[in-house]
Amino acid sequence: MLMRTQDTDEQVALEACEFWLSVADNAVGQQALAPHLAQLVPLLVERMRYSAMDVMLLRAEDEEDELKPDKQEDIRPRFHKAKTHSLDHDHVTGPAGDHTEDGDTDEDDDDEEMTEWNLRKCSAAGLDVLSNVFHENLLPVLLPYLKQVLGSPDWVLKESGILALGAIAEGCSEGMAAHLPDLVPFLLGCLQDSKPLVRSITCWTLSRYSSWIVLEDPNKYFKPFLAELLRRILDKNKKVQEAACSAFATLEEESGTLLVPHLEIIVKSLVLAFRKYQSKNLLILYDAIGTLAEAVGHELNRPEYVQLLMDPLITKWSTLSDDDKSTFPLLECLSSVATAMSTGFMPYVEPVFSRCINLIDRSIQGQLNYNTQPEIYENPDRDCLIVALDLISGLSEGVGSHVEPLVLRSNLMVTVAHCIRDPVPEVRQSAFALIGDLARAAFSAERPYLTDFIQNMALNMNPEHVSVCNNATWALGEVALKLGQDTRQFIPLVLDPLVCLMNRTGTQQTLLENTGEVSISYCFA
Repeated sequence: MLMRTQDTDEQVALEACEFWLSVADNAVGQQALAPHLAQLVPLLVERMRYSAMDVMLLRAEDEEDELKPDKQEDIRPRFHKAKTHSLDHDHVTGPAGDHTEDGDTDEDDDDEEMTEWNLRKCSAAGLDVLSNVFHENLLPVLLPYLKQVLGSPDWVLKESGILALGAIAEGCSEGMAAHLPDLVPFLLGCLQDSKPLVRSITCWTLSRYSSWIVLEDPNKYFKPFLAELLRRILDKNKKVQEAACSAFATLEEESGTLLVPHLEIIVKSLVLAFRKYQSKNLLILYDAIGTLAEAVGHELNRPEYVQLLMDPLITKWSTLSDDDKSTFPLLECLSSVATAMSTGFMPYVEPVFSRCINLIDRSIQGQLNYNTQPEIYENPDRDCLIVALDLISGLSEGVGSHVEPLVLRSNLMVTVAHCIRDPVPEVRQSAFALIGDLARAAFSAERPYLTDFIQNMALNMNPEHVSVCNNATWALGEVALKLGQDTRQFIPLVLDPLVCLMNRTGTQQTLLENTGEVSISYCFA
């Protein structure tokens, strides 16, 4: 099988490479692999190189292409992750989601324009799996070989070595810590390489070591990495822009408030990126801005930052139609920004709220049309509805009771009552999150609907859909805090579901804790 992994027929080599993935997936196979690591590991790194054909096909990547418009087919669809809430004693909650759509969870994004699955990707996945099986025992075999390829003047060899470093970042994290003081400066230098493909893969690899970088001497590692990453965000090559923006989102998650002293240069760089980016990379930029808002929180609520960021965001918001798929990631971004900016978002609340109501109404009407005449109407995309619900949640968290007059003048409560009955779990998940947020920000608007809402919360306390159940339980707790002694009238509705949740074996720990706290609220009402 080692011979076949070296086969000149790429399809044969790919199937052989997939064999290693399967073998490493069980204890017997792992035992059998151990004596052959010295042969297998360098071979996998070798097969991670771009082939001569790849290099020829990727020639277009080796240029300053920032002014070249994206083709519609190059823009991958993005899927919204509905909002999740959890209880905490300080009542500081927010959207919790993955910011990994574009390159910080696996190594296949570095050459996404090529085929979905190829020998290079399979080899990188194989090395990743081996690193998670053998951990530090892999390094004596791998590092001497990597030292050779990383020092090569051939950019193809060097690029494959950098990819390999990223592939082992998780599995060999402890063993690699001793080598990172030398490797990180080397990789920072690679961010300035003349080859865009080297710069882009280096962004990804360095992001995989962000958790180490943020804990070490900031003058040696964090600050240089941040500065160079911001320069790469403004790179003249679109592929590098994409990789840098994704890497920055990962760094934001790891560094949190470490970013605060650097907010001015960060915000200015992201605003400059708005002027440079084509359609595809704008979607990733929205994610980076949203992640920044979640990382630094209310530190973003300064007049200079509000104006700098909101001008391009609202300009883009006003030019996009409701049918444009780019609207959804922008809505996600605005949800995080609104929460972070708090009262700084006030000038934008009314138009944003009104458009969200229109999006919700339109989505519900589209679903009703489809349900009654499926032969005429298409089943509408629920992402539009979920994102609009989550953005109103973000507004409620950000500006608090200032949103109440808007809620009272709208039909929002009627549409929420519809959404908590939706057959799609993610819609119900976001609707219950909104009920909980509005319990804090606009309880007088919500109160006439509480019997219906609480009945449906009780019906959704089923851990078959953990996130729906979690949000329903959390919202129930928020309502109880507002009702006080009036909570007693609802105890018959919720007591049995709460007891069943607490007694159920295998209930997720966070859900169990939330259920316990809500039960206490209702017992002592």
